[in-house]
Amino acid sequence: MRVGDVWPHLLEAVDMAALASAEWRGLGDKDAADGAAVEAMRRSFDHAPFDGRVAIGEGERDDAPMLYIGEPIGGEIGREGAVQLDIAVDPLECTNNCADNLPNSIAVLAAAPRGALLHAPDCYMDKIAAGPALAGHVDLDGDVAWNLEQAAHALDREVADVRVVALDRDRHADLIKDVRGAGAQLELMSDGDVSAAIWAARDDGPFDLLLGIGAAPEGVITAAAIRGLGGVFQGRLVLRNDEEAARAATMVGDDLDRRWEAEDLCTSKDAVFIAAGVCDGYLPGVVLDEGRSITSSEVIDVASGTRRSIVTERRR
Repeated sequence: MRVGDVWPHLLEAVDMAALASAEWRGLGDKDAADGAAVEAMRRSFDHAPFDGRVAIGEGERDDAPMLYIGEPIGGEIGREGAVQLDIAVDPLECTNNCADNLPNSIAVLAAAPRGALLHAPDCYMDKIAAGPALAGHVDLDGDVAWNLEQAAHALDREVADVRVVALDRDRHADLIKDVRGAGAQLELMSDGDVSAAIWAARDDGPFDLLLGIGAAPEGVITAAAIRGLGGVFQGRLVLRNDEEAARAATMVGDDLDRRWEAEDLCTSKDAVFIAAGVCDGYLPGVVLDEGRSITSSEVIDVASGTRRSIVTERRR
């Protein structure tokens, strides 16, 4: 049995996290929403048929009571012959958006064989993401104008028709200036660079290119999805101080300046990416009606390159 065979159990965990956090949408309490998602996802793992380990989670053991980095999870821990996997989890990405009921809050994870997911440090990462049409054409080491020209050429468009997405952050002032100066279209998102990157990597998405700095752990989750979509993802750690550099060095050794490809962040094709919408956006948000709930989820299998859209209705 491979990791890709246990996706229904991983989907259940993601859905449960989405449902739990959706109860807190718009109530202004991001910590309560996140805590509900973490607890629901953790409970769902208890009887899952695998021997799992959290590779990316809520933090170190001293700071997180559950889903902490290194935590054993699953219903077959230590059993001979059990599927051994690592999981990178974000039970509630965009906690602020959930608290304010804004778009693109999701529950999300990536799973792969033991040791196949980079244990990314909790720091920033400079990223570029795009779909299959731009693979081999855009590059993190190229400047904004060059990447836009490359994208326009590969897509057979004018630069003015290239659609770029980035997070709306002060740190992106130069990036915003360069994209607009080149004449490309730019949409700024308040949060959610996992959603933004997948939108950019999908042929039917609203964007052609994601640029800018987001969280490094989310970069690993994104890399798994984009491997399955056949797109391009590259990232480089952004270290703001000596403390971050020292912590990163304990995780990635001498590779602090490395440009990471999707295949470096998720080294196995036997991997899955699963997300469920909490608030409407990249995925439809949870529907909570009297007597029923509806979740809308996406499962990307890296090995087969398949993308499943799953709508699940449950009695409440």
